[in-house]
Amino acid sequence: MRTAARIFLAGCMLVFFAGCEDTHKAAREKGDILTGEKKQLQYKLEQCNTENENLKKQVEVLAGIKQEARFENLYHIQSVKLTKHTGFYDKNKDGGKESLIVYLQPMDEQGDIVKATGAADVELWDLNKKDGEAMLGKWRVEPNELKSLWFTTFLAINYRLTFDVADKIEGLKEPLTVKVIFTDYLTGKVFNEQAVVKP
Repeated sequence: MRTAARIFLAGCMLVFFAGCEDTHKAAREKGDILTGEKKQLQYKLEQCNTENENLKKQVEVLAGIKQEARFENLYHIQSVKLTKHTGFYDKNKDGGKESLIVYLQPMDEQGDIVKATGAADVELWDLNKKDGEAMLGKWRVEPNELKSLWFTTFLAINYRLTFDVADKIEGLKEPLTVKVIFTDYLTGKVFNEQAVVKP
């Protein structure tokens, strides 16, 4: 009888210690997770403090410059230009021109090309057609899209806007007119430019 009681007691102790070990292991894992989270929060706090210090310095610098002087020394668009490369292209090399590519250059007071924040409305016209049929297509490029279309090469800097016109110029052999209306979001000025292109 004593042997059975001892075996039972030993079994209970094993179960108890095994349960304690599982509880201890779970507590360690939870502690490790909390330690990791604490490190992440400390890192984020350091980043926020650094960003806050940088913003304070920026505010101090801006407070020392007169607002009129800041605005006067920004690049202001005086005109927009469509380059000679604006035209129709055979994108998939099948012999048909299905893409209209518009190369647009905003120009400042010195005649330099500048990357400007704004929206571009592009229209394609066949001026040989009657009113109501003359406009072949119209597109709008919003500022968030326009800024991703800035295109620089060794020889040119401009916005490059591409439009699918396969269904609009099929079979046309006469020159067409591309018109661009550029709205400068800094000043609110609207600039118009157009060019004749061959299909």
